[in-house]
Amino acid sequence: MTPAVVALLAGLIASAITELLPVAASRLFTSGDQLVGRASVIDGDTIEIAGTRIRLNGIDAPESRQTCSRANGSTWRCGQHAARALDELISAHQPVHCDVTGTDRYGRAIADCRASDIDLADWLVRNGLALDWPRYSGGRHQAAQREASEARRGIWQGKFTEPWVWRRRG
Repeated sequence: MTPAVVALLAGLIASAITELLPVAASRLFTSGDQLVGRASVIDGDTIEIAGTRIRLNGIDAPESRQTCSRANGSTWRCGQHAARALDELISAHQPVHCDVTGTDRYGRAIADCRASDIDLADWLVRNGLALDWPRYSGGRHQAAQREASEARRGIWQGKFTEPWVWRRRG
């Protein structure tokens, strides 16, 4: 082979590797996969175990920059509060066990996760830190949401914008 052909082949191989690395790095998860380990909190509805991002199934928590209003009209960083509360919960109850139900469009695993038999999604909704997301939950967390709303816990103490609406506006 001539040096020009070798250089051309090397360039093609380098391009192929560069194109394929993101695909190889992002694993597609399927229903039935399990992830277990020490979790860290990314935001109010997303955690990470061993470098794998996991979106909690069927809920939507306020975004980190999102604010909500209290009954007296003052505002608070409800998204940041949700993330901190989740962090405190899982820090006290490691390891976290997740049963994967699929993968979202961002490559995150979608999973039902628990720490010491506490369903993380249910706990967040029941404490008014996240909403049941009917589009994805099939209403699985509606009872917990009703309980939080009636008790005026978390975001239910005042006014808020649903996270999925807030993101569209932002």
